[in-house]
Amino acid sequence: MVKNNGTLSLSVISGKGGVGKTSLALNLAFGLHSMNMNTLLVDCDLGLANLDVMLGVTPGKNIHDVLKRGLSLEETVCRLEKGGLDLIPSASGMVGVPELDEDRRLFIIEKLNNFLSDYRFLIMDLGAGIGPTVLSFARMTHRRVVVVTPEPTSLTDAYALIKVLFMKHGVADFDVLVNMARSEEEAVAGYERIRAACEKFLDLPVRYLGHVHRDDTVSESVRRQKALLKYAPQSPAAKDIARILERLSEMRADAREDIAGVPPLSNDGTG
Repeated sequence: MVKNNGTLSLSVISGKGGVGKTSLALNLAFGLHSMNMNTLLVDCDLGLANLDVMLGVTPGKNIHDVLKRGLSLEETVCRLEKGGLDLIPSASGMVGVPELDEDRRLFIIEKLNNFLSDYRFLIMDLGAGIGPTVLSFARMTHRRVVVVTPEPTSLTDAYALIKVLFMKHGVADFDVLVNMARSEEEAVAGYERIRAACEKFLDLPVRYLGHVHRDDTVSESVRRQKALLKYAPQSPAAKDIARILERLSEMRADAREDIAGVPPLSNDGTG
């Protein structure tokens, strides 16, 4: 077993695409780094990866080279910022690789666990939906950030994702982040719909991590291939993300004793 020196692992997940999950994962990583917390961002949206595109970087190697060519994770790391902000990229448009079998998923987890001692946060950007790779990686992290929008389809699909992880994998730890909200009231109302459904049908409490306002500067930052927190740090969405970052920092502080003796990523299926 790999001893955890204080790395808190988060999977960023969503029931459907188009909710801003990857942009949020990217900005959470940049924000944590700005708070002097070394962070590793891993693109696990296999086959449809785009974190490198959002940042305007062209990595020479990616996670598929670890699987196909036997490269070490160290050889795939892309340094995003000095002082501890790194990316392990995936590949986009790779035929036949969107889903990994269990052996290859466990292989990646083992490699990551042996690589994480220098990081305070691991953020895994997973694909949308309830595919086997998403479910497998999501259940192995300490916490799960479920990204939704106030739209009914997003809330319904997010509930379905939570239900599958809870009912089939015993995962009972979820933090809901409402993105693209027109107001705080709309965000809270969206969260309340998920909370009520989870409590009524699953007897499962879910936490409210926060919300991010709908903000045109987000799409502008994507077009310019920059993290929002660097492109427009005073924008409404960036200020919302800053509040979420404070909660993540508190989350890690609260969890330090619980995570100290276990690997950052665990295959016990309990989350």
